[in-house]
Amino acid sequence: MSSRTSEGSVEVASVRDLPSVPRFAPFMTLYEREMKRFMKVIFQTIVSPLITATLYLLIFGVSLGGTIRLPSGDSYLAFLIPGLVMMSVLNNAFQNSSSSIVSGKFSGDLEDLRVVPLGKHQILWAMSIGGLTRGLIVGLITYVVGQIFYFALEGAVLPIAHPLWLGFFLVVGGLSFSKLGVPIAFWSRSFDQVSAVGAFILLPLIYLGGVFFSLENLHPFWKAISQFNPVLYFINGVRYGVLGTSDVDIGLSAGVSLAALILFHLVALRSLVTGNYQRW
Repeated sequence: MSSRTSEGSVEVASVRDLPSVPRFAPFMTLYEREMKRFMKVIFQTIVSPLITATLYLLIFGVSLGGTIRLPSGDSYLAFLIPGLVMMSVLNNAFQNSSSSIVSGKFSGDLEDLRVVPLGKHQILWAMSIGGLTRGLIVGLITYVVGQIFYFALEGAVLPIAHPLWLGFFLVVGGLSFSKLGVPIAFWSRSFDQVSAVGAFILLPLIYLGGVFFSLENLHPFWKAISQFNPVLYFINGVRYGVLGTSDVDIGLSAGVSLAALILFHLVALRSLVTGNYQRW
């Protein structure tokens, strides 16, 4: 294609001649932005969870672990490590996606998502995988710290009984809570509201999901109540992956975990369509 002006002939490139953008380039760009965002505050995202995991293991696993007996016969430290790993993954996956949206509202950058060459599903998956990545990094750090404590006390490395089940529940759990952070962040009108949801709703669900106790040690009433907590199935799935034992049937845990992932995905997708992108 060419055009002529009074200055002479000017060659204009055809649209077909322009360099094409790789199909997944916008998706990867959004994912990389999520990665760079949490790596900029590495003390908050990496160092702080490392200190927290060390304190939990030192206080509960080492100091109190010798006095606690479990129905499965496992040491309390071995019982505690998978729960702390899953807790780290869930917490950090949620915090990553929710803080990304809330900070985008505050700065006014969130409205850019309306014009990016990505569909709502792609935006949601890019943010979800970003949150999952952060969760898995912190979960791995927690696992390494736990192995150090276990080796110091037991003189051996804690083996992984079912690696595939472990990977399944870590990925499904991380994605679920990363997606859950999206609608909560769209609903929130301040950082304080996001923190309140995390502190008064999600954190109790995680703590009461079996991180520090076995379901078999509970009173029958509280045992029945705990079975309505979806986090219980995430944590017991990871515990089964590491130890080979669980308070809940592994098939039921997998089913509830997948159902939670689908539900959170649909709610998050709806919030991307109807949520408020404007600055407060």
